[in-house]
Amino acid sequence: MVKPPFTCLRQFRADEAGHDRHGGRAGSEGRGVMRWLKLFAIVGVVGQATVAMNTAMAADMPQNLPPPPKPALIVPNGGWYVRGDLGYYWGHIDGAQSAPGFPNPTGNSLGNGFTGGAGVGYKSDWIRTDLTVDYTAPMKYKGSVLSSGDTSAKVSAVTALFNGYLDLGTWYRATPYIGAGAGVSYLRTTDYVSTGAPPFTSGTSNTQWRFAWAVMGGVAYAVAPNLMVDLGYRYLNFGDATTGSDAFGAMTLKTLAAHELRVGVRWSFDDFPYVR
Repeated sequence: MVKPPFTCLRQFRADEAGHDRHGGRAGSEGRGVMRWLKLFAIVGVVGQATVAMNTAMAADMPQNLPPPPKPALIVPNGGWYVRGDLGYYWGHIDGAQSAPGFPNPTGNSLGNGFTGGAGVGYKSDWIRTDLTVDYTAPMKYKGSVLSSGDTSAKVSAVTALFNGYLDLGTWYRATPYIGAGAGVSYLRTTDYVSTGAPPFTSGTSNTQWRFAWAVMGGVAYAVAPNLMVDLGYRYLNFGDATTGSDAFGAMTLKTLAAHELRVGVRWSFDDFPYVR
C-alpha cells in the first residue's frame, strides 16, 4: 500500500530526530546516507501519487465529443449583385376610350408575348433592392366598334423600376421572397387600325411616359455560392396608352398591364452561403 506523501515526510523527520538523539559523531556519515535514501524514496512516492491522480482525472473526461449541430437555415450576407431575366406575359386591359363623339370599343383584349430585362442591386441580410430595366415585346390590342375585331393596335414598353424585396428565410438552398417596385414606362403605340373610331389616318404612332408599378413573388435557389436561379411571378402595370391622332382625335387604351412568369439568374460579387 502506497502511503500519502505528507505521511512519508512526517515519518522521515521523526526518524531523523531519533538518530540525532541516540547516535554519535562516528555514525554521522551513515546517517547522512540513510537520509538521502529516504528522501529519494519519498520523491518516488510523490511521483507515483501524481501519476495516479492524473490518470484518474483523464479517465473521468469524455473521449469522443459529439460534433456541433449543423444549422437548419442559411445565414444570408450582403453584397452587390447583377441579374438577368426572361419571361412570358399575358396582357390585360381594362378598356378603351374613343375620341369624343365616337363609340367606345367593346370586347377589348391584349395579347401575349415575351419580356426580358437586366438589373443591378444590393442585398443586406433579408432585404434586397435593385434597379431593373425591362423590354416588353409589342402587346397586340383588339377591340370591336362596328364589327368584331375591327379595331387593333400594338403597344411596346420599356420599363425602369426601383424594386424592394423581403426574403422570407432559406431552407435547403431555396429562398422564397415577396417584393414591389415603382418607376416609369416608355410606351410606344403603332399600327392602329379602326373602321369606326379615329384616328382614321394609317401609319400614325405615338410615344409617352407613364408611371409604372409592380408587385412580385417567387423563390430563388442557390446553385453555387454566388449564383442563384430565380423563378417568379410579376404583375406589371403600365398605365394608359394613347394612339397617334388625326383631325378627329385619338384612341386611349386604359390601364395596360401584364401578368408575367419569369426565370432569371442573380450573380453576387459576394458569396451566398448555403447548407451543403
